[in-house]
This record gives sequence, structure tokens and C-alpha cells, in this order.
Amino acid sequence: MTGNIKLRKKLILLITLAVAIILICFFAPKLCPFDPYAQDLAKAMQSPNWHNLLGTDRYGRDILSRIIVGSRASVFSAFLLVTVITIFGSFMGVVCGWQGGKTDAVIMRISDVFLAFPGLVFALAVIGVLGGGMSNAIIALGVISWPKYARLARSLTLSTKNAPYIAAARLSGSNNRQIIYRHILPNISGPLVVTGVLDIGTMMMELAGLSFLGLGAQPPLAEWGSMMSEGRSMLQTTPWVVLSPGLAIFLTVFVFNLLGDTVRDYLDPKERHKISISKGEQVICKRKKSWRG
Repeated sequence: MTGNIKLRKKLILLITLAVAIILICFFAPKLCPFDPYAQDLAKAMQSPNWHNLLGTDRYGRDILSRIIVGSRASVFSAFLLVTVITIFGSFMGVVCGWQGGKTDAVIMRISDVFLAFPGLVFALAVIGVLGGGMSNAIIALGVISWPKYARLARSLTLSTKNAPYIAAARLSGSNNRQIIYRHILPNISGPLVVTGVLDIGTMMMELAGLSFLGLGAQPPLAEWGSMMSEGRSMLQTTPWVVLSPGLAIFLTVFVFNLLGDTVRDYLDPKERHKISISKGEQVICKRKKSWRG
């Protein structure tokens, strides 16, 4: 019972941190102490101080302000990417698992083509064709990332389509669309949601990596990967220019990865069974106390 309480407290804490990060991204322009794009060469390369808490870059721009406003490009882009690939990949997987036959064979062979190449290498090839830019980076990563969700949704659909309650739904007169929306999707959504939450940190890292290589966000757009790229030549002389956005990436990815792991543990059927037992024990204990009283 103690372990279940700790799990719930951990989940609430991580959700609170994740919501705080999202709120910072949403209100980023109002939270910046300075204009993140205003240049002042007289203040260039200043170390962290009480006026500029994280120092300034080579153009005299406040690094803290650029990190705050850059969270929009880094975090929201990862959210958008994960949302799109989760919905599209899950849809394709459910169609394959439910229909089977030629539809399943064709779509799965297409996914095999994308899975046959290393993800980041394939993304670099796609960006090489489309050109640099944050939107093209999102498209490139989306193209190579949806097969994972399609495979997962397909396997989950295959494991549930022959369940007794699906047969009962058929006998009750439900058509295929009603069965999918009322029975298939609610039962397979848990693993897909957990995978999506875990992928937020991964996609954030990959977007930052593409921006670091100059293929994602383009200057002067504030984005954590491009900020690290701009200051990489000054790592030994002014390390705060690189370490500050790197720390922002680390902390954000750390929070969302922990959140994904905790959500997975919380949605685990065995863990849910333990939680229900612990709640029952609490009710019994309360009743015993009331009887004694």
C-alpha cells in the first residue's frame, strides 16, 4: 500500500512539473526579463551575474530570455510531432490489424522500408531533399517515426479483435466503426499514450540534434539545439553559452521520460490491481474503526 501511495505522489509531482514546463512555454514572451533578440555588443560574452542570470552570448543577448522563449520551439515542436505520429501511426496500425489481407501486407511492408534505415540518418536524407528549417525537420522525423506506432497498434488490435466482448458487440448489432471506437481504441490506448509520452523527450533530443547540425531551426530563431550550435566554438572560453541550453534540454527530457515511466507503471494492470486492493483495505480499516467506535 505504501508503494502505491508513493507511485501516485510521484505521478502527481511529475504531472505538475510537466504542466509547469508547458505553462512556461505558453507564457514565454511575458516571462522573459529582456528582449531575447535584442543585440548589445557592449554586453557580449558576459558571465552569469545578477543582471543577466545566465550571462550573454556573442551578440550580447540575454541567454535566460532566449532559453525561455526557445522553449516554445523546442517543446511545442516535440509535442506537435508526437501528436501527429501517434494519431497517424495508430490509425494505420488499427486499420492493418482490423482489415488484414492486402491492406495489412502493403502498409507493413512500407513501414519495414522506413524501419530498415537508422532513424536520424534517414531524417538527414529527407531534410537534404526538403531543405533546412524547423517545419521540414518535423516532417522528416514524422516520416520515419510513425511505423513504430503502427506496429504497436496493429499488434494490440490483433490481440483484442478476437476477444469475447468483441464477438458480443457484433451480436448486439455494432458495425466495424462502432466496435473500433467503443471497444478497440479504449483498450489499446494505454500503451500508445505511454509510448507517446516517452517519445516526447526522444523527439525533443532529435529536433535539437538536427538544429545543432544546422538543419532544424534557423537563426535568429531561439531554439535550444541551435543555441548550443552557435556557442560550441566557445565552450572552453564561455561555457555558459552552451551549458545553459544543454541543461534546459536535459531537465525537460528528464521530466518527460520519468513521467512516461511513471504513467506506464500506473497503467500496468498488475499495479492497478494492487491499487484497487489497497483502496479496499483502506475501506475495511475505516469500517473496523467505526465499528469499534
